[in-house]
Amino acid sequence: MVNVLKAKERTSDRHSQIRELREQGGIPAIVYGYKTENTPISINNAEFTKTMREVGRNGVISLDVEGKKLNVVLHEYQEDPIKKEVIHADFLAVDMSQEIEANVRVELSEDAEGVRNGGVLQQILHEVVVTAKPDEIPEVISVDISGLGIGETISIAEIRGNYSITINHEDDEPIATILAPRVEEPAEEGAEPAGEAADSETEEA
Repeated sequence: MVNVLKAKERTSDRHSQIRELREQGGIPAIVYGYKTENTPISINNAEFTKTMREVGRNGVISLDVEGKKLNVVLHEYQEDPIKKEVIHADFLAVDMSQEIEANVRVELSEDAEGVRNGGVLQQILHEVVVTAKPDEIPEVISVDISGLGIGETISIAEIRGNYSITINHEDDEPIATILAPRVEEPAEEGAEPAGEAADSETEEA
């Protein structure tokens, strides 16, 4: 079942009206894409937050613009850096039978063997670009790193076969690696600590 999000058309982008809309719990937005002209709209902040929590970042939403329903995905959004609230949203209208590109978060699952042995996990790729039909885009790409040892790297090639979608990255692009633990070099024999050397010089003077 596709979640429905109600929207109203906007007739003005004046700063004063945008500010008033936000003060009343709304979010200025725009919808464009498949069989749709660029249309300024407004949505309710609470309803938007609830819908995104239910469908996920790449989920398909049925956007009801004053009775006209469109299948859309959240394409881009702007967030207030202090309040962490969405202040503008772009919706892309999609044809459910046609593939689109989307960014999908990479999530590392399981503790790596190398980390248990003292290594340091470094995640290199936090997002991947995929191509798939709108309702086949996953919320996350999960990568099992349980067998990754110190000095080893897992790359795109090793996860490509786990998904039926197209991952738009080179096979050798690294996702994560386990770095060797840092080893502190021992102090040279006969070397005096800096403080003691300074004290000796003072006494001789």
